[in-house]
Amino acid sequence: MLWGLFYTFNSMKQTAPIGIFDSGVGGTSIWKEIHQLLPYEHTLYLADSKYAPYGNRSKEDIVALSKKNTEFLLDKGCKIIVVACNTATTNAISILRTQYDIPFIGIEPAIKPAALKTQTQSIGILATRGTLSSELFHKTAETITNGIKLTEVVGEGLVPLIEKGDFNDPALKTLLQKHLSPMIEADIDHLVLGCSHYPYLVPLLKEMLPEGVKIIDSGEAVARQTQAVLKKHDLLNPEQSSPNLQFYTNAELDTLQLLLKDYRNKVTIEKKNF
Repeated sequence: MLWGLFYTFNSMKQTAPIGIFDSGVGGTSIWKEIHQLLPYEHTLYLADSKYAPYGNRSKEDIVALSKKNTEFLLDKGCKIIVVACNTATTNAISILRTQYDIPFIGIEPAIKPAALKTQTQSIGILATRGTLSSELFHKTAETITNGIKLTEVVGEGLVPLIEKGDFNDPALKTLLQKHLSPMIEADIDHLVLGCSHYPYLVPLLKEMLPEGVKIIDSGEAVARQTQAVLKKHDLLNPEQSSPNLQFYTNAELDTLQLLLKDYRNKVTIEKKNF
């Protein structure tokens, strides 16, 4: 009888959704990688766009917002939570792991692969102020980039423009060019994207950066880590059927609908107050 109860409980956990949250719509770049690798997993994405960007907020604010998002996803029965936000990961994930009994996957700037592959011994990182000023980022950077020039640039103003979804906005291009200038002057050969919003800028970045500069983001690595943790905890969904792909936002739906247009017949997008 006890085994039967355990089996039923475990089966319920396996078919529960993967929870994902970000300070806005940018984490959908992470969601796409997770969905591609784990196409039968139910997912529940939370876009906290009302409070974006997190990068300019205090650590206390970031922790409080991350707890709010976590509790929303827990209330929806999620089996694992992906913090698809560099700023929330570097400032809050250690606290979340001590306070909630659920596996958490974080996202950090992929400095290590850039440092291992650089030929010019110069790499750039474009990230939010909250990520670049965090203790976790500095510890990671000091460990990995010994002898390598690291040009750190705060992507001030980029997240609000990306949240609008207009990637042809001249203001976005002008601002991005300003942020890239010190990296180009430093002769970088790898650019690390330290915010889950920034992968949506890759087409523009390729236009503006010198030929040969490699652009690195963490999306694929986060998806692989999510898969590994689900396997470790026996939480992979054994069912091979159409998944429920739910998105919630506390702002307007337009940008989410734009970024998910290729999935329009598969996803559900709702506006909620949270």
